[in-house]
Amino acid sequence: MAGQIIRRLKPEEEEILRKREELATIRATLAERELELVDLRRDLAAFEGRYLRQVGTLYAELDEWKARISELRARLHPSAAAREHAQQAREQARQTHEEAHGKASETRDFKPSPDLKRLYREVARRIHPDLAKDSADLERRTRFMAEANRAYEAGDAEALQRILDEYHDGADTVEGEGIGAELIRIIRQISMAKARVAAIELELATLRQSEIANLKKQAEVREQAGGDLLAELAASVREQIERTKKEYEALVKVKVNLA
Repeated sequence: MAGQIIRRLKPEEEEILRKREELATIRATLAERELELVDLRRDLAAFEGRYLRQVGTLYAELDEWKARISELRARLHPSAAAREHAQQAREQARQTHEEAHGKASETRDFKPSPDLKRLYREVARRIHPDLAKDSADLERRTRFMAEANRAYEAGDAEALQRILDEYHDGADTVEGEGIGAELIRIIRQISMAKARVAAIELELATLRQSEIANLKKQAEVREQAGGDLLAELAASVREQIERTKKEYEALVKVKVNLA
């Protein structure tokens, strides 16, 4: 409009605008990284569950037969070393059984829908605890974020939307008093969010280099070549079980002959 006077922004106001833009960017990045981390954790857990069901339970059976052999040998040829070896074999069998049968029953395939991912990104962008302004806000955000994580892992899009609606991003509406206070608050939020992004990226790198992640990669490569790595591993362990059972049966015959 002609004659309208446009007020020039003060330097501190320009700085707040820049920091708000930076905060919005880091919020988006943080939400994306949180989603990436949750997906990777669940993806690896689901693969580990399949591995334990197909292969791990067989290793548990193999260790059980090995423990029986060690215990039988300790009875046939009593000695402190034989008893110790038998105890170690039995403990190994117990641990393998608990891990294989426990984790295998706890994990399931995780295939989040695009809508579920979109909702989770929005929740993380608005509610993430690292964006808290004070202790009360941190407590509130932490509670809502924990609920959101559980809803996402359960594949419950309605619960995620309900959490988002209940929160209403109330913390963002609190401007504080004065430009200086708001600027300090935004700077701290940016710093905390950047630190969390760095921590997530480190955890992502660690997970991707883990043993189960490497096994998953091998399985994917084998699948692309038309094979099934887990089925092949299972077949190999079954062969070991058969050999071990025959060894045990041979020792039983020795024991019977000595009786």
